[in-house]
Amino acid sequence: MATRTHAAAATAIGRRNAGFRPAVSAGARSRTGTSCTPVPGHDAGFTLVELMIVLTIVCILGALAYPSYAGYTVRVRRVEGQVALIDAMQRQERYRLQHQTYVEFSATEPGADGFAWWSGSSASASAYELDAHACPGREIGDCVEIRARPGTARVDMRFRDPDCGALTLDSTGHQGAEHTEARCWP
Repeated sequence: MATRTHAAAATAIGRRNAGFRPAVSAGARSRTGTSCTPVPGHDAGFTLVELMIVLTIVCILGALAYPSYAGYTVRVRRVEGQVALIDAMQRQERYRLQHQTYVEFSATEPGADGFAWWSGSSASASAYELDAHACPGREIGDCVEIRARPGTARVDMRFRDPDCGALTLDSTGHQGAEHTEARCWP
């Protein structure tokens, strides 16, 4: 019977002290040498000031990184247009070897042998719209100029290339740009 009374008393004490947590003894320390006892009345977490400081730092880093990223994406898409011009010119040369003339094409007039009028894998994913016409003052059998226009209604309208605008390549090897030639071709 004494055992039951002792067990009942321990259970009663346990219920009464359910929220009690014993303090860490003075000898119990963490590896850093600080006490493991939480300060009463202070919750663990971040203050609003700390969160605002972190948010400010993230915004500053984003403001510094975005222009660089935007410039990088324009340069990558410009290379897409240059590659499309070179590829179209190679196809024009193959066509000329077989037919003794170049072929004109555009988005509205596809031309012979299915010359693609876009620069990427599909029209909607492309940055440039291509067209080919006779060089100014010359016949189509002698010279062809291929132009890549950025961000038209038939391709990705969101893409803009303010530095170069439309890129051109003709069958004599002349590479050009609408705005400035210095930074547009390698």
